[in-house]
Amino acid sequence: MTHLVLPQDANPLGHGHGGVILKHIDTAAGMVAMRHVRGNAVTASIDRVDFIRPVFVGELVHLKANLNGVGKTSMEVGVRVEAENLTTGEVRYTNSAYLTFVALTVDGKPSEVPPLIPETEEDVRRQHEAAERRRMRLAMRCREGQ
Repeated sequence: MTHLVLPQDANPLGHGHGGVILKHIDTAAGMVAMRHVRGNAVTASIDRVDFIRPVFVGELVHLKANLNGVGKTSMEVGVRVEAENLTTGEVRYTNSAYLTFVALTVDGKPSEVPPLIPETEEDVRRQHEAAERRRMRLAMRCREGQ
């Protein structure tokens, strides 16, 4: 997904507003999740997001989203964000995030997610890393008493 950063998307410094970038991250990830289940999917969580480099007004924001792993009713989607200066052609990494989505029936109840079949070694690596992050999320939730 690509978005042109306009003045209404900026904070007072002229940088892309973090909330606007997060909205685009959530939208890109949501499209990946819904395409996988061919139905409804909602955001359950977003892991920590660090804004490493700013995005400026007039630049393109490229969001590259991948389905990394699936559970019974949930999915992890990773999103990489890059900014492109249209004048110089420079492309730079700005941040990334992992989001968890839950598939829902038309009645709003969790529904089973189709399996994710890896096609490349990169897909296998992503699945293993997603499984480890899921274990860490569940352990953290247990520690927080949820």
